[in-house]
Amino acid sequence: MGGPYHAVKISDHVYWVGAIDWDIRDFHGYSTPRGSTYNAYLVVGDDITLIDTVKAPFKDELLSRIASVTDPKNIRYLISDHSEMDHTGALPGVIEAIKPEKVFASTLGVKDLTAQMDPGHEITAVKDSEGLELGGLHFTCFETRMIHWPDSMITYLAEDKLLFSQDGFGMHLASSERFADEIVDCPVFEEGAKYYANILLPYSNIILKLLDRVGKLGVEIDLICPDHGPIWRGDNCARIIEHWKKWATQKPELNAVVVFDTMWGSTEKMGRAIAEALEDEGVPTEVMSLKSNDRAAVVTKVLEAGALLVGSPTINNMLFPSVADVLAYLKGLKPKNLVGAAFGSFGWSGEGNKQVNEILTDMKVELVADPLSVKFVPDDEALASCRDLGSAVAKRLKEVVDSGS
Repeated sequence: MGGPYHAVKISDHVYWVGAIDWDIRDFHGYSTPRGSTYNAYLVVGDDITLIDTVKAPFKDELLSRIASVTDPKNIRYLISDHSEMDHTGALPGVIEAIKPEKVFASTLGVKDLTAQMDPGHEITAVKDSEGLELGGLHFTCFETRMIHWPDSMITYLAEDKLLFSQDGFGMHLASSERFADEIVDCPVFEEGAKYYANILLPYSNIILKLLDRVGKLGVEIDLICPDHGPIWRGDNCARIIEHWKKWATQKPELNAVVVFDTMWGSTEKMGRAIAEALEDEGVPTEVMSLKSNDRAAVVTKVLEAGALLVGSPTINNMLFPSVADVLAYLKGLKPKNLVGAAFGSFGWSGEGNKQVNEILTDMKVELVADPLSVKFVPDDEALASCRDLGSAVAKRLKEVVDSGS
């Protein structure tokens, strides 16, 4: 029994038996410079239950960690909370290795798993709010459809007051520490914000309903165990839940993001003049050149902002490719309650910032002014117009924030 990897006991009945991916740097276009984890959990009662598996290349790491506690063949039950391949890629191989008596998933999870793979085992559907008594322990499964896949569910273990939250409350962060409060070299709530902004933001309305539902259940939660990143315990459980409520509400904050790309520095000069005016009006502003910031970083800053101003030069009668990329990504994530404007320099045609303006309109950003265009290098008069734009956005943002919209 055993191997190079070891389980970590996290509660009376539960061990972490997941895998650490130190090398991953991109997750569906979301930059992950700190890597990630694929968390799985072994629940030891009179019988043994495995909650989720891992990405396919990490199957042996999972089995090695399980073997540090028990022979993997002693696992009687397996619960799959989410059928995405970073959690189920190893599922057929694990089922073959452990030969469980039963495998459980949500109703839609059964459909998704059998559609994308041959799991090698019949899968039993669990209804919303259905209780399972496994090995003398009491589990309750709650459907969380579209948070963030149709099949998603979460599982509560009553004896340990522990919530297996699948992708909820997670983050992409590789670490030797298993608990968020043990990590001192990384701002975990900032990483949590990045994960929410890039993965969960489009589902904010559904998330608010789920948080309200869980609150009304009145269950105690001492541990939140996500499928990515560290585990939350103690006061940090309440803290991350409150952060999620805040992020899901998308209430405008007195912060602005000025994002742009530039060919010869002219659009950058415009962006910096706009940002300076925002700051002078008392609005903290993040200036984000796309030469040094990727789409995931931009979205993370937009999550806690109330204003978004986007600048683009024109190339081949089009907005700049990097600006188009960020706006396509942002549009899909559906941020709400933003005010803003478009700006940009051009040489002879000038379509770029008009196209930015159209996309911002489609995103339902409240546009404070028509797109601001400057031909070639902005002179003092043009920079004054940039400052006027920044001031106008700042004043409108303050009105929105003060009104509580």
